[in-house]
Amino acid sequence: MTRLPDTSQQVADEGEEERVSRLLTGLSAMAILFLLGIGAKAWFATHTHHAFSLWFFAGLVAMNMLSFARSRNRRHQKAGMISIVGLLFGYLIITGGESNTGPLWFYVFPPLLFYLTDLKTGTAVLLFCCLLAVVVFQFPELPLVTAEYSTDFKIRFFATLTFESILCFVLEASRLKARNELMDMARAHQHAARTDELTGLSNRRDMQHRLNEEYSRYRRSGHHFSIVLIDLDLFKRINDDYGHDAGDYVLRAFSELMQTVTRQTDVAARWGGEEFLILLPDTSLLQALTLAERLRSEVACADFSFSGRRMPVTISAGICSIAKTGSVDELLKQADVHLYNAKEDGRNRVAPRVRTSSRDTSPSGAGS
Repeated sequence: MTRLPDTSQQVADEGEEERVSRLLTGLSAMAILFLLGIGAKAWFATHTHHAFSLWFFAGLVAMNMLSFARSRNRRHQKAGMISIVGLLFGYLIITGGESNTGPLWFYVFPPLLFYLTDLKTGTAVLLFCCLLAVVVFQFPELPLVTAEYSTDFKIRFFATLTFESILCFVLEASRLKARNELMDMARAHQHAARTDELTGLSNRRDMQHRLNEEYSRYRRSGHHFSIVLIDLDLFKRINDDYGHDAGDYVLRAFSELMQTVTRQTDVAARWGGEEFLILLPDTSLLQALTLAERLRSEVACADFSFSGRRMPVTISAGICSIAKTGSVDELLKQADVHLYNAKEDGRNRVAPRVRTSSRDTSPSGAGS
């Protein structure tokens, strides 16, 4: 029996990606304004090379925004933003920016990095950037390195950066843990909302949803489907004679047996009380009758014993195909009519009638 795909995680991930994308778009716009403004300040301060460098990075951010606007590829958007910010901070550390304050902008990187990537990737990228900073600080004579920093600045910079990075890591790990716990709770509630607690089968609400989906598929592409409406014969007598615990055992045992007969594509549900419903996608009426008859035969021959006492369990079933009706409601009504006819004809049978096996238990003739 198939289950509905667990879409809660997919929906949550999609929502998270959408929020990150919107945040990145806003941050990109702000970054462009900041870079243009600080570049203009550097220009008027006669730091022409620094101004052009900042405007160049502003152009890269703008190109990343345009690329995302065209492709809508969020992964490329994040990778592009991280790469640009990493290069910008590398430039600021190597050149010192203005008055050797460039490295101070590195404090923006850890929270952004951990938010846009997973913890492992964020930690790896951050360690690489810190290694670059160590090399620049320790070897100011390297090519392209034009900044020199005091020992006091280096100690304070790495101490505060380490504290901030650890704090960001812990906060992001806590956020992800809380999010996963909420997702687990949501999945548990979703499962409970569409599952029968006693049998573990789909419940009536879930089956109604599946029927509507299958009917929509039938309307779109013409894929026929059928249903089998099942009732456990004389179930009230089982409860009265053997107790409600025995009745619960019969419901569970029948559910397990039913799932061994149905196919992977079929969906079985507890429709209510002792009634069950099987949805058979891409199945004609004759195929549905064959499956229902096989299930009836299996149940009739099965041993339902509880506390050492064997209980007589049989089923009656009404089968209908969507080809015989015009809506889900009509389909259910017609299946219910066939179920009523099966019970009226003596139970332990399916309707419309098919030939029964000679080894089956004979139909019961007691009243409902």
